[in-house]
Amino acid sequence: MAATFSSLSDDLRSPILPPPANNKTEKICIDDMLQKYCGEFGKWQLKHFVLTSLAWALEAFHTMVMIFADREPDWKCVSGTECSSGGSVCGVSPESWEWIGGKAASTVSEWSLVCGDKFKVGLVQAVFFAGCMIGAGVFGHLSDSSLGRKGSLTVVCALNAIFGCLTAFSPNYWIYVLLRLLTGFSTGGVGLCAFVLATEPIGPSKRGTAGMSTFYFFSGGIAILSGIAYAFQTWRTLYIVSSIPSLLYIILVLPFITESPRWYLVRGRINEATNLMSTIASYNGKHLPDEVVLALDEEVSESKKSSNDLEYSSDHNLISYKEMKNKDAQVGSIVDVIRNRTTRIRLILAIALNFLASVVYYGLSLNVANLETNLYINVILNSVAEMPAFTITAVLLDRFGRKPLTIGTMWFSGFFCLLGSLMSNIGVWKIIKMVCGVLGIFGMAGTYNLLFIYTAELFPTVVRNAALGTATQAAQMGAILAPLVVVLGSWLPFGVFAACGILGGMFAFYLPETLNMPLYDTFNGLEAGLT
Repeated sequence: MAATFSSLSDDLRSPILPPPANNKTEKICIDDMLQKYCGEFGKWQLKHFVLTSLAWALEAFHTMVMIFADREPDWKCVSGTECSSGGSVCGVSPESWEWIGGKAASTVSEWSLVCGDKFKVGLVQAVFFAGCMIGAGVFGHLSDSSLGRKGSLTVVCALNAIFGCLTAFSPNYWIYVLLRLLTGFSTGGVGLCAFVLATEPIGPSKRGTAGMSTFYFFSGGIAILSGIAYAFQTWRTLYIVSSIPSLLYIILVLPFITESPRWYLVRGRINEATNLMSTIASYNGKHLPDEVVLALDEEVSESKKSSNDLEYSSDHNLISYKEMKNKDAQVGSIVDVIRNRTTRIRLILAIALNFLASVVYYGLSLNVANLETNLYINVILNSVAEMPAFTITAVLLDRFGRKPLTIGTMWFSGFFCLLGSLMSNIGVWKIIKMVCGVLGIFGMAGTYNLLFIYTAELFPTVVRNAALGTATQAAQMGAILAPLVVVLGSWLPFGVFAACGILGGMFAFYLPETLNMPLYDTFNGLEAGLT
């Protein structure tokens, strides 16, 4: 009887079904999963990319609105008075002239920011970019940690809508400056959060081209803003109209955007990351096998060195699978980037490159805007002129790599800026100098946007947005400096831009190539990939 009971007990312990013939689980990182099972750039990634990248147009609205809101309108002599309308208003009696379009046309006309107060226009611009610099660092960290990519994008769009509308009700100049500072703070996080969120679910072979394509949305946003500014030619109305799209984006677009699977993974939310990858595969018409387990790149490396993940107990005929479960979050900050020797060197070089590229890009943009042409048409032409640079860079990006293209575009821009510094402003040389400026911004537009992709690929997921935020801060410092360089006049602006372009190309020699390299999740994975 005891023997019978013992036999029955053994039978109850035995599995109802025999073990499967192929019972190994495969640990795999996100890049490999995208390449093997989900698709690198299918219908899901296309939808996600377009919806997320629309945020770049919003950044263009809040950044470039100052061109129109802070413009100096034309003026005319009051009828019945004697004045010279061909010179500056500074030498004309205040009673003898008036603004064309009235005082409500711009902040300059409303608060008389001319003559001795003209510096206040540049001050507002500098303060805005200072806010961008602070916001890039803050939201770069928050998007890597608690808020995530989508959460941070939601917050910055909401703040932009609020601060932008409040700016329209500024009672005086200094309140206006404060609100532009706050708008800059939130705007500084829009581009980097949108860029990382849009490109992280894309496979390595398609990521570079897709990343370059995000900047079409920024240039397109500038062109659209020019049309909006032409339709609404009072600065207070313009601020409201250009801020409402941020609210519409939150309501109509963000609900259809998904959080990054890489952020889920490094935060230890394995189930959510895996479910999202399964959704991507299904949407792209593919299938993610059940035995495939998503893991950090360092875990994949360890798994390859270890034995099977499937354990079989012959004593009791039991099969025990290592369960896929959530793990502790992988957290990093800019301090960790500095502590690690590899990422510290990369960060220093990324800061230098972004700063130098920004000085040239924004400096040349301001120089072109100073041409005595129709402001609205000129802004549209400038934004459209950047697009061929994006296209050419995107085509060459995966053919020649990030490093050679960075060096080439910076030196291309530096060369034509150097030629421009040698040209005078007399006769045909003035036209040649303008052409040199256009070619200079053409080259630097490619560099400036390429650096987003390059910088993002240089750092692991746990600190990617923090590092990108720091590099963006450096770019905002360059943007603050650019107007100060422009006011130097004569040959000096082109000379400074040439030096920045040539020096930046030299710095790029010390960066590693990231073409077709995986996006590492952790510092350990990065170090393992270098060995």
